[in-house]
Amino acid sequence: MAKYSVTFKKSVAKDLRTIPNQDVQRILKKIDLISEDPRGDGCTKLSARELYRVRQGLYRIVYEIRDQTLIINVVKIGHRSSVYKGY
Repeated sequence: MAKYSVTFKKSVAKDLRTIPNQDVQRILKKIDLISEDPRGDGCTKLSARELYRVRQGLYRIVYEIRDQTLIINVVKIGHRSSVYKGY
Protein backbone atom coordinates (compact mmCIF):
# COMPACT_ATOMS: atom_id res chain seq x y z
CA MET A 1 0.00 0.00 0.00
CA ALA A 2 1.28 3.46 -0.90
CA LYS A 3 1.97 5.97 1.82
CA TYR A 4 -0.49 8.85 1.99
CA SER A 5 0.73 12.42 2.28
CA VAL A 6 -0.62 14.39 5.23
CA THR A 7 -1.99 17.92 5.11
CA PHE A 8 -3.31 19.98 8.00
CA LYS A 9 -6.15 22.46 8.16
CA LYS A 10 -4.84 25.86 9.33
CA SER A 11 -6.78 25.65 12.60
CA VAL A 12 -4.91 22.47 13.63
CA ALA A 13 -1.83 24.54 14.56
CA LYS A 14 -4.02 26.46 17.00
CA ASP A 15 -5.39 23.18 18.37
CA LEU A 16 -1.89 21.87 19.03
CA ARG A 17 -0.84 24.99 20.99
CA THR A 18 -3.23 24.14 23.82
CA ILE A 19 -1.95 20.55 24.17
CA PRO A 20 1.12 19.71 26.33
CA ASN A 21 4.32 19.05 24.34
CA GLN A 22 4.59 15.45 25.50
CA ASP A 23 1.13 14.69 24.12
CA VAL A 24 1.83 16.60 20.88
CA GLN A 25 4.79 14.28 20.19
CA ARG A 26 2.55 11.23 20.65
CA ILE A 27 -0.12 12.74 18.40
CA LEU A 28 2.40 13.43 15.63
CA LYS A 29 3.68 9.85 15.85
CA LYS A 30 0.10 8.61 15.55
CA ILE A 31 -0.45 10.80 12.47
CA ASP A 32 2.66 9.25 10.92
CA LEU A 33 1.16 5.79 11.50
CA ILE A 34 -2.13 6.94 9.98
CA SER A 35 -0.30 7.98 6.80
CA GLU A 36 0.78 4.37 6.30
CA ASP A 37 -2.67 2.83 6.96
CA PRO A 38 -5.49 5.41 7.27
CA ARG A 39 -8.15 2.80 8.06
CA GLY A 40 -6.07 0.71 10.47
CA ASP A 41 -6.74 -0.44 14.02
CA GLY A 42 -8.58 2.08 16.14
CA CYS A 43 -9.94 4.04 13.19
CA THR A 44 -13.65 4.87 13.40
CA LYS A 45 -15.79 6.51 10.72
CA LEU A 46 -17.85 9.40 12.03
CA SER A 47 -21.50 9.11 11.10
CA ALA A 48 -22.21 12.81 10.61
CA ARG A 49 -19.74 13.38 7.74
CA GLU A 50 -17.14 11.60 5.65
CA LEU A 51 -14.57 11.94 8.42
CA TYR A 52 -12.61 9.44 10.46
CA ARG A 53 -11.15 9.62 13.95
CA VAL A 54 -8.45 7.87 15.89
CA ARG A 55 -7.69 8.03 19.60
CA GLN A 56 -4.39 9.05 21.15
CA GLY A 57 -4.72 9.06 24.91
CA LEU A 58 -7.26 11.71 25.94
CA TYR A 59 -7.11 13.34 22.51
CA ARG A 60 -8.82 12.60 19.21
CA ILE A 61 -7.48 13.17 15.71
CA VAL A 62 -10.25 13.85 13.18
CA TYR A 63 -9.24 13.50 9.54
CA GLU A 64 -10.51 13.12 6.00
CA ILE A 65 -9.20 10.51 3.56
CA ARG A 66 -8.87 11.32 -0.15
CA ASP A 67 -8.12 7.98 -1.80
CA GLN A 68 -7.92 9.32 -5.36
CA THR A 69 -4.98 11.61 -4.57
CA LEU A 70 -3.55 9.66 -1.58
CA ILE A 71 -3.97 12.57 0.82
CA ILE A 72 -5.01 12.61 4.47
CA ASN A 73 -6.29 16.00 5.60
CA VAL A 74 -6.20 16.43 9.40
CA VAL A 75 -9.23 18.58 10.23
CA LYS A 76 -9.21 18.81 14.04
CA ILE A 77 -7.22 17.66 17.05
CA GLY A 78 -8.65 18.07 20.50
CA HIS A 79 -9.60 16.68 23.88
CA ARG A 80 -12.17 13.93 23.72
CA SER A 81 -14.77 16.01 25.52
CA SER A 82 -14.78 18.88 23.04
CA VAL A 83 -13.40 17.72 19.70
CA TYR A 84 -16.77 16.80 18.18
CA LYS A 85 -18.55 20.05 18.95
CA GLY A 86 -19.36 21.87 15.75
CA TYR A 87 -19.77 18.75 13.60
